[in-house]
Amino acid sequence: MNPPLVTTSGAKTFMMHENPPPQRMRTFLPPLPSPPPREPNPLKEPYPLMDEILRLLEQDARITVERMAALTQYTEDEIREMIADAERRGVIRRYKTVVDWNRLQDSRVMAFIDVEVTPARGVGFDDVAERLHRFPEVRSLYLVSGEYDLRLIVEGASLQEVASFVSEKLATVDRVRATATHFLLKRYKEDGVSFAEFTEGKRLVVSP
Repeated sequence: MNPPLVTTSGAKTFMMHENPPPQRMRTFLPPLPSPPPREPNPLKEPYPLMDEILRLLEQDARITVERMAALTQYTEDEIREMIADAERRGVIRRYKTVVDWNRLQDSRVMAFIDVEVTPARGVGFDDVAERLHRFPEVRSLYLVSGEYDLRLIVEGASLQEVASFVSEKLATVDRVRATATHFLLKRYKEDGVSFAEFTEGKRLVVSP
């Protein structure tokens, strides 16, 4: 390392280096862009917590407006307006009661029917689903993934009635290739409601 040079200016003396040490470079990163503002869901305006009210109604269709107001931040008038708006827009399809028909020794039969369909260009499975949903025996209809394409929940007065529906109506629909019927034997839980009398805290026996 070379010795420093000394220079004098008036009463001040300065020391200079021939090779000054390199200065540390500072890097300035551009600020991160702020996230875009969250778009409000127009279907929930002006009530962003509409889900809370709908969940309460879904659990108990007979819950009172007064009770919902006590459980939420909305007033009774706001809740009434919210429910009326949801009914008008079709968000609330209907109010449902879950019934355990077995307790009345009702003999109706329910079956889950999987349907394999050949899709059509431009419509897929929709046109077949539109035809199937018109049958009064069909309680529910879903498009599903897996080996089959549609799943129906069908109800009839007897096993024979359900079997006749499959062979005489369902199987004759255009582009229906195959079906698999599963009769309901016992209902344990439906729509979040337990149908079985389970003992709380009872441990299951595991075979070795």
